[in-house]
Amino acid sequence: MTERIFWQDPYLTRLTAQVIAVDGADLVLDRTIFFAFSGGQESDTGRIAGLTVESARKQENGSIVYTLPMPHGLQTGQRVEVEIDWPRRYRLMRLHFAAELVLELICQRLPGVEKIGAHIAEDKARIDFAWHENVSALFPELSAAIAAIVAADHPIRTGFSDEATGRRYWEITGLARVPCGGTHVRSTAEIGPLSLKRRNVGKGKERIEVSLNHDIGLC
Repeated sequence: MTERIFWQDPYLTRLTAQVIAVDGADLVLDRTIFFAFSGGQESDTGRIAGLTVESARKQENGSIVYTLPMPHGLQTGQRVEVEIDWPRRYRLMRLHFAAELVLELICQRLPGVEKIGAHIAEDKARIDFAWHENVSALFPELSAAIAAIVAADHPIRTGFSDEATGRRYWEITGLARVPCGGTHVRSTAEIGPLSLKRRNVGKGKERIEVSLNHDIGLC
């Protein structure tokens, strides 16, 4: 089991950890700040022991496996420095929560809508829905609601709904409590202004793409 420090402090950019398993190019750490692809959110990029991480993936046993270039020379029991690409992580956190907010507002306005996919990358996020109408008709209302939520600078709480199974949630008091195991910003103001774009990806399917209008100062 890898302790996920990125849940405790998603703003931490460096960490010392211990190697607890090595299998060729792959290794497992006792704890980590390096997020692995989950829930549509892309993995972090960064370095372990000064080496670029080539991939990160979750295991069913709760561990996260990192692949490093060979020969990396690392051994079980060794202590290593873990460092993430912070500008990328911060954009992913902002876009992740922006997408979560769009999804929640859509679900509140379109009873029966079904999320069928999502992807959060560094440049933009997307959410796919099973829906029979053009969702762009909602964009003026959505944009106004999002702008008001961002301007209100609401605290975003996160925590475990079931710690034994690793199930987590985010919550804005008075708005929603939503299951989610990704990394999130501390407040809605950090999201900043957004742009929404609609794409039709097939009959009965709608896609909303979410982009950040500009970067804001890193925390």
